[in-house]
Amino acid sequence: MSKLTLDAAEEIIDACFKRGQAVGKAFSVAVVDAGGFVVAIRRSDGARPLTPDIARAKAYTAAVMQRPGKMLKKWQESQPVFFSQLSQLPGAALPIMATEGSVTIKKDGEIIGGLGVAGGTAGEDQQVADEVLESLGYELEFPAWGVGGKPAGKDD
Repeated sequence: MSKLTLDAAEEIIDACFKRGQAVGKAFSVAVVDAGGFVVAIRRSDGARPLTPDIARAKAYTAAVMQRPGKMLKKWQESQPVFFSQLSQLPGAALPIMATEGSVTIKKDGEIIGGLGVAGGTAGEDQQVADEVLESLGYELEFPAWGVGGKPAGKDD
């Protein structure tokens, strides 16, 4: 059983900050474990004040829903009432955000956490998250869940 350590979370965050510098963006990055509990959150110099909270909600979503936020978008669009109620459940610590920059952390076929990146455009947040996780050897492929159809890849 894999575990998401503080060292691994810091490595992910450092890599996201370096990618942010490369694209000229100030990001906040959150990494949570498989249960959605914070392992580490950091806000880079210049990142807007609300971005740490957004990053944390994105990371939480990716972990507890066990799929990247962008995979949840069609499901959210088809069942908006259901999705709006998810955040109201007694056990829900944060809002469920079906959006880009919310990526499930998976290693050796096992979901071990979630990554949230906030501060750029939706596309920039997603690109940084995907590139960093892929470069560090994490898996980005997840079967479709919550919607009909074939398994989804990282381009869906």
